[in-house]
Amino acid sequence: MNKKQTLFSSSLVLAGISLIGIAVLLLKDNQEVASLLVLSFFAFLLIGMQGYDKLKGFSFTVWVIAAVAISMTFPDYITEVAGYNTEGFIVPLIQLIMFGMGTTMGIRDFQGVLKMPKGVIVGLVSQFTIMPILAISLAILMEFPPEIAAGIVLIGSSPSGVSSNIITFLAKGNLALSITLTAFTTILAPFLTPLLMKLLAGQFIPIDSFQMMVSIIKMIFVPIIAGMVFNKIFKGRAGWLHIAMPFIAMAANVVIIAVIVAAGRDSLLEIGLLLLLAAIIHNASGYVLGYWGCRLFKMNKVDSRTIAIEVGMQNGGMAAGIASELGKAATLGLFPAIFGTWMDISGSFLANWWRTAPTGEDDASEPTDRPQSLKDIEK
Repeated sequence: MNKKQTLFSSSLVLAGISLIGIAVLLLKDNQEVASLLVLSFFAFLLIGMQGYDKLKGFSFTVWVIAAVAISMTFPDYITEVAGYNTEGFIVPLIQLIMFGMGTTMGIRDFQGVLKMPKGVIVGLVSQFTIMPILAISLAILMEFPPEIAAGIVLIGSSPSGVSSNIITFLAKGNLALSITLTAFTTILAPFLTPLLMKLLAGQFIPIDSFQMMVSIIKMIFVPIIAGMVFNKIFKGRAGWLHIAMPFIAMAANVVIIAVIVAAGRDSLLEIGLLLLLAAIIHNASGYVLGYWGCRLFKMNKVDSRTIAIEVGMQNGGMAAGIASELGKAATLGLFPAIFGTWMDISGSFLANWWRTAPTGEDDASEPTDRPQSLKDIEK
């Protein structure tokens, strides 16, 4: 075993020791020292994971979990930095992510409907029916407070995001179909999300659908168009940006989740487990209904898996941004943060399962020019 591998192995051992220490200290009611060990646990774990290919793929998931754990443990250090309320970071970070998404997009992403009309139509209908219906059902059945309930509907009414493209790639799904669906659902979001919120969440809180539409256009549509224009002008001359943007987007997502969880910590301590249960049900039902809905329309397994991922994984960042724009990040934005955390965890496991589970089919309807990696999206 070389020195580098020894370092990785030792880090995992130290992470395990830290975890045991946390458990012992909590049993002895020494929460202060246990809180400090939370930091060392995640630091050692993330270092150790880099030495093992099977674990490395879960690094982003661990970063998300770490953000939640640290925000719950040290909320005061997250909610305010140098006297500045960190909720003000949310919308600019979403705009940055959307700009990065735009730099990977072109007209060809919208031409996908001509190559895969059935998949795109089924995917779009599934996206804006399955998740909103599940959301309002959970909100009513589980009797959440009004603003929390509206947050469940908000995530259900949101489009899919970049995470679904990454998970589709890892799951060996139809990446071209995934990108096309993400592009279409995102462009439709300024119109459909406010409409669905008005119809479904209006019973919980007052919804100004026009103002919400303006917020989404400013937060999503404008940065994407700017990114597409940037891509058109500087195509082939900004390779560094395409390499950096996935990492910037992941870091921005982690920060957004950390800020919202810290802001809503008190509510989470009261109903956190119930919210997590709702997120698990919502996310899993989206995968299941998305997949079997496609199979009902006799779509092949690869495309069905792709649409299942698109349906089950929502743009939690956009939902969090809307909540922040409305000044309700700690309530309306709480479920999107929990859902976003859970979907990254479940998506990672689903991708690892499906990538090794053969479909037994050779008739995937994806086009022959399907990107072979996320880097190829820009080509």
